[in-house]
Amino acid sequence: MIRTIQKDGQILDMEEGNEELQKTIWHTTSHILAQAVKRLYPNTKLGIGPAIENGFYYDFRVEKPFTEEDIAKIEEEMKKIVKEDLPLERSVLSREEAIKLMEEKEEPYKVQLIKELPEGETISFFKQGEFIDLCAGPHINRTGKIKAIKLLTTSAAYWKGNQENDSMQRIYGVSFLKASQLEEHLRLLEEAKQRDHRKIGKELELFMTHELVGSGLPMYLPNGATIRRILERYIQDKEIDLGYSHVYTPSLANVQLYKTSGHWDHYKDDMFPAMKLDNEEMVLRPMNCPHHMLVYKSKQRSYKDLPIKIGELANDFRYENSGAVCGLERVRQMCQNDAHLFVRPDQIKEEVGNVLKLIKEVYQKDFGFSADSFKYRLSLRDKNNKAKYIDNDEMWETAESQLRAILKEMNIDFYEAEGEAAFYGPKIDIQIKTALNHDVTIPTCQLDFALPERFDLTYVGEDNKEHRPVVIHRAILGSSDRFISFLIEETKGAFPLWLSPIQAKILPITDAQIDYCTELKAKLRAKRIRVELDDSNEKIGYKIRKAQLEKVPYMLVIGANEQESKVVTVRARKNGANLGEMTIDEFIEKVQNEVENKEIENDVNAETSIDEDGLLNLNKELIDNLLEQLKEKDKQISELHRLIENSQILLKEEQKKSEQQLYLAEHFEEVDNKLQDLKEKMEQKRNYRKSLFKIFSK
Repeated sequence: MIRTIQKDGQILDMEEGNEELQKTIWHTTSHILAQAVKRLYPNTKLGIGPAIENGFYYDFRVEKPFTEEDIAKIEEEMKKIVKEDLPLERSVLSREEAIKLMEEKEEPYKVQLIKELPEGETISFFKQGEFIDLCAGPHINRTGKIKAIKLLTTSAAYWKGNQENDSMQRIYGVSFLKASQLEEHLRLLEEAKQRDHRKIGKELELFMTHELVGSGLPMYLPNGATIRRILERYIQDKEIDLGYSHVYTPSLANVQLYKTSGHWDHYKDDMFPAMKLDNEEMVLRPMNCPHHMLVYKSKQRSYKDLPIKIGELANDFRYENSGAVCGLERVRQMCQNDAHLFVRPDQIKEEVGNVLKLIKEVYQKDFGFSADSFKYRLSLRDKNNKAKYIDNDEMWETAESQLRAILKEMNIDFYEAEGEAAFYGPKIDIQIKTALNHDVTIPTCQLDFALPERFDLTYVGEDNKEHRPVVIHRAILGSSDRFISFLIEETKGAFPLWLSPIQAKILPITDAQIDYCTELKAKLRAKRIRVELDDSNEKIGYKIRKAQLEKVPYMLVIGANEQESKVVTVRARKNGANLGEMTIDEFIEKVQNEVENKEIENDVNAETSIDEDGLLNLNKELIDNLLEQLKEKDKQISELHRLIENSQILLKEEQKKSEQQLYLAEHFEEVDNKLQDLKEKMEQKRNYRKSLFKIFSK
């Protein structure tokens, strides 16, 4: 148990593990952070320091940005403050006293906050040691209760989030009552980095963004487009089987449509600005329901026609703040898996039940989420802030009690949350526990008595009189974009086979198998199996690793044996498991059955690595293939030896011929020399005879 100081100054007990307690701890730690900063950097001006979803932050006006070394010093100082075990003391001041106190401490942003408080608002401060801060609370009673602190990051910010205001420096952090809680939180943060759909989306080439297109407007690449197309076809087929009719309606509409529906009054801030076209004021639609009201109203309906189920996969547009957009999770254009059921009052229970059954089938059967990961929330209006909702107390009481009764009759555990309803009616929100231990709300089922009234929808009853239908708004996948981001992070990009953009990759060991692999690729594609061929010059081990990093469910290793036997050696994504040899038909049948049954790996989050058995099997395969290659090389070497021997024989013959030619050349040279000597001697004798002849002639 731990005691916390509440807003009204009372001290109450709270159990450890309570969500509100954790926020209180984080809020208190933000004050410890501010105290540490003021101790180390006295000239720093204080902004605000709230608890947020996953920790806390505090904004500071600083002379120069904090460095990593500064952050380390601040964290150490915070730990000192914790060891000091300072009590937190609450005090209440008048407006004048509060302003004077903050002016004396030269805290202009606090002065501004006080002046902006409504007249009569309680102005409270919390003090710990020498530090005092404007704050409504609550806080834990002593700094020493906090046992683990970690400052995570810093960022630039603007005072009160307005870029026209002063620039601030924001420090984020977390804290816990136990060191083990901090360790687990840091582990989850690291896990979140690995699961970040933006990171995985880039690695797997699923989607991209570009500043020339605009913030919050992602573009789907071929792999991502394949996933989205399969998802949308899947949910449409589900709906068609359940009697839904699908329509297409325009993304633009006259402003008057949303004034009629009430969205203009209650949702205008989330819509894009209206634009003038000719004599009409047009707006990009933020949702589909007003259009579907008109589709229903297009002709007279009978009680026999109901329920009428109108579905649409439609692009909707919502003005998300640029700082809030995030990958596929928060976008400005989204494709909504939307549907509206027009029912008689006596059909409400059955059709709401059918919607909840469909949600269960989709998420638990086809996507493999356990029943334990589901949490049902009955979202009600805030009775203390009725201006946010359509003003009809009777309608609200009826709708809320009906949804409550349906959940109880179906034996569904649920909790109630005031202030979470849509402006036109209460709803059942299904929250799913993610791999990162977060609760996300995707599927919803909403009950609406208001829009049928606003659009004057009717049907002719058994009594031949007009009656008002009730509308059930429901979303199963929600927006395609957000659902895909959710799936990416849940699976780490290792999508189940039926959703994988590439279901199999063919990996030839050598170029000698390319022709066979090309034939295999054509056969698999003819059976609508999404397959690719890696015909690169890389080694087989590299190809396998690359396919695993690409999260491909099946790798087909093809060597000389596979080619000769007309089979494939199948390796699975999960742990690199070797499934052995299969005929092509056997592999096709395996894939088709898995796709048909929406089979899911027991652990969709398993690392795509090769286990020891996989390594041994892979080594055996590689050795076998290397032996084949060596045999081929031996043949080539033997042939080369034969050629060398033949060349050597020819060389010897050539050498012999050369030697003979050299001998003859030398012999002929000798003959030439002898002939030349003989010629010279003959010439000498001839000259001697001439000289004798001349002597005797005298």
